[in-house]
Amino acid sequence: MSQSWIVSLSAGEIAARVKSGALTATAVLEAHLARIATENPTLNAICTLVEDKARAAASAVDAKVAAGIDPGPLAGIPIGIKDVHQTAGILTTYGSPTMADNVPTQDHVMIARIKEAGAVIVGKTNTPEYAAGANTVNTLFGATRNPWNPQMSASGSTGGGAAALAARMIALSDGSDLGGSLRTPASFCGVVGLRPTPGLVPVYPTARAFDMLSVAGPMARNVADCALLLQAIAGESPRDARSFRLGSRDFPAAVEGKVAGMRVAYVADFARIGVDAEVEALCKAAAYQIGTWGARVEQADMDLAFGREAFLQLRGQWMVHSHLDRLHLVERFNPNLAGNIRRGLAQSPKDIAAGEHARARMVQIWADLLETYDAVCCPCAPVAPFPVEQNYPETIAGKKLTSYIDWVAPTFLVSMVGLPAISVPCGMTASQLPVGLQIVGRRHREEDILALARSVERMRPMAFAPSHG
Repeated sequence: MSQSWIVSLSAGEIAARVKSGALTATAVLEAHLARIATENPTLNAICTLVEDKARAAASAVDAKVAAGIDPGPLAGIPIGIKDVHQTAGILTTYGSPTMADNVPTQDHVMIARIKEAGAVIVGKTNTPEYAAGANTVNTLFGATRNPWNPQMSASGSTGGGAAALAARMIALSDGSDLGGSLRTPASFCGVVGLRPTPGLVPVYPTARAFDMLSVAGPMARNVADCALLLQAIAGESPRDARSFRLGSRDFPAAVEGKVAGMRVAYVADFARIGVDAEVEALCKAAAYQIGTWGARVEQADMDLAFGREAFLQLRGQWMVHSHLDRLHLVERFNPNLAGNIRRGLAQSPKDIAAGEHARARMVQIWADLLETYDAVCCPCAPVAPFPVEQNYPETIAGKKLTSYIDWVAPTFLVSMVGLPAISVPCGMTASQLPVGLQIVGRRHREEDILALARSVERMRPMAFAPSHG
């Protein structure tokens, strides 16, 4: 009897059924492996598959259940790990030919928590080289394609995870986010991606002990599953100097929290790069629908255009810092990554200081707005998915772009100030491509954005992406 229906279960449903004995982790895994076999040849979302290790992990979960031992909150859930997070005994290439044979001996601290929580790692998900790019393409594994239309981009850099989720090859995915890498792929693929407050999810190994730009976080097909994974990976670690104690915070419970009484601002284009009309209409309508649940939604505005140059300055410094031991390889890196590093090497201490001064100004502008409002909504990406062969969209609202990175300014202008943000599906274009609404909250208030995202999800539920097997 076919068990293909299993891949349509939510992650939370899978864990509950595995714990109760209604399903085995092995049966769950085999259903997802069958799905991978039919979908991945077209979408190229999973770049390294570890069937034997996954079967061993699923068997271990089943043995715990049989012995009456709680296997953990992620019991038997198939998960994909972004190929920039090291996994002990599993190929970790960072999407780079320079790391094509790299097999770590130690897990990233987040991966260790995922394993401890009972999830089953099925493999690594594709990413641009060292996650430097908003389109998931690399010379080692090729391009990841969008499940809603394989001719289109899945965005990046967690494009492999987002595409695999939407295609039901996995039930959860981890990811990282510097300029929007959890949020724009979620928007393009019709899933949920959450960028947490820096330090909520520990990061190790890393060369950037006090980094405030890049974070690790969860991705899932719905808000509740995203919160479930966040709960499992969040909390203090002695390996990360930024991390802090979780205390009594309960993210799964927060998903069903009340939004009545919240004040929410809708800002169409704080990056001043334009927004395609169809995308803006869907996002604005979804934001105002939150008022159905008792929130007060108002139009607001702020101009953060000056922050775009500051991001390039700070990202240049971040790239030099991250690749200090690999600078001799710069000629072998793809143009996006190499260009970022060269920008960082060419700029002066005065340039870096200018970026920091602009960031300080941005922090105050956001703080002023968030004194009045509990959260800010905006289009996560200013465009719908574009052809996968393009490095970035050619135009936004009819205006030609000249930079490959400007189009993700709506997300990187949030990253720069360390605020939590989530992308939740809010509708489909006439071409049947997903659009995501970004909801930005106050620092350490992931609970607010989870509840607000759930209110959008209730009103605008997503269907499943079509099959390509």
